[in-house]
Amino acid sequence: MSELKIVVTGASGRMGRTLIREIAQGNGMTLCGALEIEGHPNLGLDSGTLAGMQPNGIKLTADPLPLLAHAQAVVDFTTPMVSTMLADLAAQARIVHVIGATGFDAKAEARVQAAARHAVIVKSGNMSLGVNLLAALVERAARSLSDYDIEVLEMHHRNKVDAPSGTALLLGNAAAKWRGIALEKNWVKSRDGHTGARKDGDIGFATLRGGSVVGEHSVIFAGTSERITLSHSAEDRSIFAHGALTAARWGHGKKPGLYSMTDVLGL
Repeated sequence: MSELKIVVTGASGRMGRTLIREIAQGNGMTLCGALEIEGHPNLGLDSGTLAGMQPNGIKLTADPLPLLAHAQAVVDFTTPMVSTMLADLAAQARIVHVIGATGFDAKAEARVQAAARHAVIVKSGNMSLGVNLLAALVERAARSLSDYDIEVLEMHHRNKVDAPSGTALLLGNAAAKWRGIALEKNWVKSRDGHTGARKDGDIGFATLRGGSVVGEHSVIFAGTSERITLSHSAEDRSIFAHGALTAARWGHGKKPGLYSMTDVLGL
């Protein structure tokens, strides 16, 4: 079987460099392109060197068209603005698009869904196997503990730009699903001052930022006289890269559509 040809976006960022290393060390895949935004100071540099390896001959470019024309998958941990543009291009090229970016608004979500009519798009707030297993456990707990209060606590590094995190929202949606409620109508993203008593059905979020924390998430089910906490700690970004590349391999050859990591992992 030939190796899957993959383009990495945001190639000089932390996740981009991690992906490049994972591709080099993995089997059945090869790096065929490295993208960065127009004007980035690392454009033209060797992506292998930037990733802390030997030069690989793949230089960073801001032009996605020639890269996607020869690729079979693009892996994307950038921003909603970049992701939606790439989704359009992936649909034109009929290739797999793995989206690990978070913070999409309704308009961006609709644009990704439209692109998925022609491309295999795997989109998730978190690409980790462990986190997606946690989400499945949260669903089951929410169904079984129907009268317990639910709070989601998350912490990330000081440079993370969106809050709550995509993973926190993934977990909140998992809880809301089995309660038969819409998360956006029942979430409480902040509490300050005299807030009054907690409302039945609320799903609360608490956000912490600091240091170099890769990612920590806990879902607390608080009942009368007891609490159950389900949690996950990410210790290295390689778990997200591994999951994203697993998704790219899984998506190759699938019918166009918008998929999640639960589809990839069969959860």
